[in-house]
Amino acid sequence: QVRLVESGGGLVQPGGSLRLSCVASGNIIGINVMGWYRQVPGKQRELVAGITVGGRTNYADSVKGRFTISRDNAKNTVYLQMNSLKPEDTAVYYCLHNLRSRIGLPPVDYWGQGTQVTVSS
Repeated sequence: QVRLVESGGGLVQPGGSLRLSCVASGNIIGINVMGWYRQVPGKQRELVAGITVGGRTNYADSVKGRFTISRDNAKNTVYLQMNSLKPEDTAVYYCLHNLRSRIGLPPVDYWGQGTQVTVSS
């Protein structure tokens, strides 16, 4: 059974930084795209950043220049370095691993449990 565990969330003042991590474990053949999403109550979950197995990245316009996504393929881990945090960054952050767990079957999405990020003074 594939399991994703997130860590690194918490309370931070505006302008501060946090580093999120998400590690996948279990029966994993290979991970394709890794990504981070965030969601606030009553609003749609939105893509924050994504990274391919080849290291190509994309970011939401709202975080471009402030957040950096990276991955460690050997550890099945994706990171999100968040700098210059703003109150509007407050949300529950979810990691995504698109991966294969069975030979001959297409990859599927697996989600982390979510970690709360609160930016306030």
